Amino acid sequence: MGNFDKIVNLSKNRGFIFPGSDIYDGLANTWDYGPVGVELKNNIKRAWWKKFVQEAHNSFGIDADIFMNSRVWDASGHTASFSDPKMDCKSCKTRHRADNLIEEHSKGKVNPDLMTNEEMEKYINEHHICCPKCGKCDWTGIRNFNLMFSTSRGVTDESQNLIYLRPETAQGEFVNFLNVQRSMRAKVPFGIAQIGKAFRNEVTPGNFTFRTIEFEQMEHQWFCHADESMKYYEEYKKKAMDFLLSLGFNKEHLRYHDHDKLAHYAKAACDIQYLYPIGWEELNGIHHRGDWDLSRHQEFSGKSMLYLDPYTNEKYIPNVIEYSIGADRLTLAVMCEAYEEEKLDNGETRVVMHFHPAIAPYKVAILPLQKNLSEKTMEVYSKLSKHFMVTYDEAGSIGKRYRRQDEIGTPMCVTIDFDTLEDNTVTVRDRDTMQQIRIKIDDLVDYVSEKIKY
Repeated sequence: MGNFDKIVNLSKNRGFIFPGSDIYDGLANTWDYGPVGVELKNNIKRAWWKKFVQEAHNSFGIDADIFMNSRVWDASGHTASFSDPKMDCKSCKTRHRADNLIEEHSKGKVNPDLMTNEEMEKYINEHHICCPKCGKCDWTGIRNFNLMFSTSRGVTDESQNLIYLRPETAQGEFVNFLNVQRSMRAKVPFGIAQIGKAFRNEVTPGNFTFRTIEFEQMEHQWFCHADESMKYYEEYKKKAMDFLLSLGFNKEHLRYHDHDKLAHYAKAACDIQYLYPIGWEELNGIHHRGDWDLSRHQEFSGKSMLYLDPYTNEKYIPNVIEYSIGADRLTLAVMCEAYEEEKLDNGETRVVMHFHPAIAPYKVAILPLQKNLSEKTMEVYSKLSKHFMVTYDEAGSIGKRYRRQDEIGTPMCVTIDFDTLEDNTVTVRDRDTMQQIRIKIDDLVDYVSEKIKY
């Protein structure tokens, strides 16, 4: 596992993640995925979709719009209570989340989720918690700031209507419950999945891409009968953990964490935490939401959310088991888990990203031993690129090119040399073992396909 500083440096130098608006000195807590990073993130999203939609019986995908009728957020409770407790430093005028100040000061031993605003203010003052930026202990009182970005729709001032950038993707699944159920003739229990952007106007601690104002969520809502809901809740806890293990995570770096404080509508809630370089932090959540979401949308929209069981003729509003994981947070965890500084027998150190081959940004690097072999090399590139994401590199010694591919986690390097012109074979080098074998070009597609199976 690597620390954030090393991973941030590697990310920028090797094309994983760049600071947002970089040439303009950036915009706090915004990040752009580069050519390598976008492949990694997309591969992770495909792996998740394969597991929870493609391979899951009775699960359906949607892509709901970012902008929704503002009544959606009234029904969900966001317009009334979706806020953070924030304090301003009177000295340097920076704004900070009170709960984060307490968590960081107590090193996680105090849970601010169980405290009122008044209790948090008292704790901060009694323990003389100072501003992380200027070191002064001179705070305003706590004020709650709405986390939703708002904008307006309309061409003139008179016709403008307040709308929001969605702070979560879940509501798109809830408001489409009837549409999916009817159009797909789905029978409860069934699931609705979505991958999409969400936006939160929150103060972030600056831990790279761990918490940002724009992020991507992967969510699966499972609609079921109340009598079976706890069974499915336990099933989804296991499914979520199994998915992470299938990506190559060390089980010792993952743990379940039951919520100490439940939302008023929740019957159970659990996070899976990952041991990031900054400590144990939430990676994903599994929540038993009861029938609260569909009931609220029934109340606010006036549309019945009742499901008629075709076998028993029972009418009921389904319960929801929610599984939510951030694509950006998962990508960061995958990078932390994959990073290694490996000591070699010759005394040198190589940096290598041990990505599972199925999610590696590039599956194969095509390398000519010398530049005058580029014509044959491009033939191999053209053949493999029809099947996999591949990259081409002819700059520098073969050893330096191997090291570059190690740093972006390419599982296999294919080297074209002068023997290739004679016998149509190439050298294939394995990223993790660094061992090399000779293989026919005609066998390459099958060989790589077998190696990258998920």
